[in-house]
Amino acid sequence: MSKLYLVTGGAGFIGSHIATALVKRGDRVRVLDNFLTGHRHNLAHLEGQIEFIEGDIRDAETMGRVMEGVHIVFHEAAIPSVPRSVAEPRLSHEANVDGTFNVLLAAKEAGVKRLVFAASSSAYGETEVLPKRVEMYPTPLSPYAAQKLFGEFYCQVFSQVYGLETVSLRYFNVFGPRQDPSSPYSGVISKFVTALLANEPPVIFGDGEQSRDFTYIDNVVSANLLAAETSNANGTVVNVGVNDRITLNQLLAELQTILGTNLTPIYKELRAGDVRHSQADITYTEKMIGYKPVVGLREGLQRTVEWYKENQ
Repeated sequence: MSKLYLVTGGAGFIGSHIATALVKRGDRVRVLDNFLTGHRHNLAHLEGQIEFIEGDIRDAETMGRVMEGVHIVFHEAAIPSVPRSVAEPRLSHEANVDGTFNVLLAAKEAGVKRLVFAASSSAYGETEVLPKRVEMYPTPLSPYAAQKLFGEFYCQVFSQVYGLETVSLRYFNVFGPRQDPSSPYSGVISKFVTALLANEPPVIFGDGEQSRDFTYIDNVVSANLLAAETSNANGTVVNVGVNDRITLNQLLAELQTILGTNLTPIYKELRAGDVRHSQADITYTEKMIGYKPVVGLREGLQRTVEWYKENQ
């Protein structure tokens, strides 16, 4: 019988794309989600092709049940937001730390071969040196960043102590179709695009000169699939980005060019926990899992804009 893959948080933005890629390959897929941040419509196109379980990673009994027979776990379930972790630190801790522990423990007890963990570039905090490399000392600036870093440490411990293979992927500002723009904590690209399509001025927190390594969703899916199969990355942490960065002001100008708009943004106070600049060094990632970006920023923006045009 073919391998069974579990995607926690599989109704979310990234998780649903991973589940889709697995189904396209012909794999057996089980998805777990509690719809705290995910949405049923993200899985509508997979109806009848996946096994779906509605449940919460914070519940140990549920995790034991969903882990039965699983070979590989993609652990995407989280409350993935710096601002929300600042506003609701206990809730985000329970999901991102306690939940991750439950997933790891259940995976270990079920004899899962490997777990790929959705880590975060926010663990780096502010660093003068760019691009950011995994050997840099982490300086998290938000509860979310600290929680994701803690998850990495737990993954490494479970690899060393219990023999559960793990790979942690530090995502850098992922964007693309199905990213939810309705939440106040959503990614900036989904916010910008939907505002521009509605002919409304987009909001920028800070002066807009902060820069990010925006990473199209297909790159993240590729990294996950590679991390699940590679033979030499057990217990490691690697970056997933494109080794490039753009300021929010430049990003908005690029999107306005694509959409043919000319709206003046509204600048608001910088949010607590946000870093100034972010860019991924992906040399180590290529060495460990064979990763190279498959879609660049401009093509990713074009694809994203087209999706929102069709689906907003």
